[in-house]
Parts: sequence; structure tokens; C-alpha cells
Amino acid sequence: MLTQQELEKYLSLCMDSEGDFAEIYEENEFSETIRTLNGKAEKTERAITSGIGIRLYKDLQSVYGYSNETDEASILALINDLREAVGTAQEAPAEPVHLTRVEYENNNPIKIDFREVSMDDKMAYLLRAYKAATEYDSRIVKVRADMLNVHQDVQISNSEGRLISDTRVRTRIYVDAFSQEDGVLQSGGFYPGGGKGLEFYEEDTTPEDAAREAARVAIVKLHAKDCPSGKMPVVIDNAFGGVIFHESCGHALEATSVAKNQSVFAGKYGQQIANTCVSAVDDGTIPNGWGSQNIDDEGNFQQRRQLIKDGILTSYMIDRLNSRRMGMEPTGSGRRQNYTFEPTSRMSNTFICPGTDSFESLFEGIEKGLYAKKMGGGSVNPQTGEFNFSVMEGYLIENGKITDPVKGAALIGSGAEILMNIDKVSDNLARGQGMCGSLSGSIPTDVGQPAIRVRSITVGGTV
Repeated sequence: MLTQQELEKYLSLCMDSEGDFAEIYEENEFSETIRTLNGKAEKTERAITSGIGIRLYKDLQSVYGYSNETDEASILALINDLREAVGTAQEAPAEPVHLTRVEYENNNPIKIDFREVSMDDKMAYLLRAYKAATEYDSRIVKVRADMLNVHQDVQISNSEGRLISDTRVRTRIYVDAFSQEDGVLQSGGFYPGGGKGLEFYEEDTTPEDAAREAARVAIVKLHAKDCPSGKMPVVIDNAFGGVIFHESCGHALEATSVAKNQSVFAGKYGQQIANTCVSAVDDGTIPNGWGSQNIDDEGNFQQRRQLIKDGILTSYMIDRLNSRRMGMEPTGSGRRQNYTFEPTSRMSNTFICPGTDSFESLFEGIEKGLYAKKMGGGSVNPQTGEFNFSVMEGYLIENGKITDPVKGAALIGSGAEILMNIDKVSDNLARGQGMCGSLSGSIPTDVGQPAIRVRSITVGGTV
């Protein structure tokens, strides 16, 4: 990382232009991926990412440049290009920038640094997953188990005099189990992770837990019936069920789209956008959360953002540049994949808050409906919030009871519609992990919710 003296020099040069704000983002990241198939190592990949990103603001304009070369000549050349882009005319020399380092207590400590653990010991976690999945049921015929480990150091400084650093560590296990019976092949997956070291696999989700869950889904799907289609009540379970809120509503609450009036929720601050039983939060301060950070990628402390309170829109997720466009304060929501991306407003750990309904009550009164126990992937139009999501594991609801497993189910609708149609919210909040892609790259985010009931939604099926 650059020294404070060097950063002050470079930031002062940036401000000797028509720009009114300058920022320097530095990053060093070490990541590794271990891949196994049927208990045997397939591939190990290790990567080092290191570089610098510099941006200049001029009113509502932003210019950004980056380099993986951090010697003085390369940085000066980059700064010169940025200064020319915003204009170099100055009536008087800019005041020199003086930085003050910001210290704080780490909210995401780790216990077992994966860099200090042998490859054999890390492989042992994946072998445990393979053993547990194959022992779950004789119909499990193939198991893929992978592990991702990341250690990232960042340092952020700006022309307002702020100098701050953060270390982000995370780990995740990916288990896919494949079942076969009577010529039918099915699969199930489970991919838990956290902002922790390898202690995650003892304190949170063991490899055995992940493997048995993946195997369970694969076995259930062997005898699934074709799913009926049409409008019907749907109960969406907790944890990764929150991916629908994340995709169809969460992105529409990011300033990236709101500031440009490209969101269905633009201009609706303080208005009711959901049923009164719905409250939702984006919280980057959850200790050791998959999407948590001490600071965002603009150097601001992460926050707990109450997005929706009793159905009322109470906050957007706002980065520094879009705060200028919207005339609202930043919310610590500026994130990016790495130094090659300029940050913009992004989610962290986003979830619907627990309600007061029991899980069992969600099924009461449903004559014919769908229980979406596990959600899969899908697609969303960010401007309209319209979505189409597959259901990885689903069941029929008949006369208030969960009955046969079904296959080929999809949920089709819009974020604005589904928020108003949620009429029951359970109290069993849980979160699931994923990677979210947007303008500033792919970043780790948590999604979550308690089980919810949507009184009417279009189900795409096969019959």
C-alpha cells in the first residue's frame, strides 16, 4: 500500500484541476478455489489481484482510471489523464490535501486464516462433504464439492482528508449432489458461506450439513410431479427464498437506478410500496456476514439501512456520486468487485424482517397453491422489477397441507406487485449466500427472509 505522504501528494495533484473531489482506492487480494469431484481433487486455482483506482468528480461528472502498476511514473500518468478529462484550468493552486487515518474496531474478526492451513487440511473439509453426501442415500451417484477462500486488503483515501483501511476475509463451500433412479437423474445444491476464516465449517455450517442438504434435495426431486400453472397462492420459504426480494425489489432501491429515474420505486420515498406486514433491511454491519464489510468501497462505515418499515419506503441505498444527483446523504452503500470497477450503490446483506405469523399459519386456507421451499436462478428487468425465477424444490399445497413434490415450477411477476401481495410473514428469518452482478462487478451478498405467503402470483408450470 502507498504511504500517507505519497497519497497526500497524489491527491493534491488530482485536486490541482477543475475537479472538486478525488479518491484513491488500493487493493491487494489473494483468492483460492479448490475443486473436487467424487472425493478426488480436480483443480486448485490461486490468484493475486493488486492495483489502484483513482477517480475525480466535477459536479455530477465522474472520471475513473485504474492500473495494476503502482510505481510513481504509472500513477502520475494516470492522474494526468484524469486531470485532462475534467479540465486543468485553475485560478489558483489547490490547497494541499492532508490525510488523517481513521481507526476503528474490526467487526469481522477471524480465527483460522486459510492462508496458514495446509492444502491437505482444506481438502479434508471437501472429503467430509463427499462422504456425508454418498452416505445419505445409495441413489447419490456423483458429488461435486468446491471451496472458495478470499483475503482482501483495501486502503481508501480522499481529498476530504480521510484515510481508512479494511481487511475482508470470506469462505464458501459449494456442494452439488446428483441422484439417479430408474433412468431419472436429478441434482441438488447447497452453497453456504460467511465472512469468516475456516472456523466457519465448525461454528456455522459443517461440510456434512451442506452435503446432506444438497443430497436431500436431489433425492426429493427424483419423484417430483409436473407442476401445475396459473395464478395461485404461494408460500416462499426462508433463507435463499429472499433472492426474489433481492433481485426484483432490492436492485430497484439502489441509487444506481433511482437517481436516473429508471426504477419503479423512484420518487416514492415515504410512500407505501408494500403490505403493512412487510419491513426490509440492508445491513452491512452483521458480524462476519457474507456481504458484510467494516467500510464500504468509498471508505464510509457500513450501516444498517431500514429500506421498508411497515410497508413504507424509508431509505434507498446511496453511494457518493448518486447522493449528489439525488440531494440525499450517502448510506455507506458504495461497493465494487475490485479496483478495475468504479463503485456504485449495491446491496450487502438484504432481507425481509421477521413477522409475527407462525410458519404453519401460512398454509391455512390455501385450497390449491405452491410451497417454494428452495429458489433457483432467474432473470429480472431492473427498470420494471419484472422477474422470472425457477423453483429448485417445490411442493403442492392442497387444503392447507404440504403434499407432493413438483418439478418445472417458476414464479413470474413484478417486485411492486409481490410486495403488495405478501399477506403473511413468519418469524423464522434465515439468510442465504450469493454473488450479485451489476455495474460495479460481482460482489458477495446475503439474501434472506422468513417464510412469506404471497396471496396471488403467476406460477409457470408444465401442466
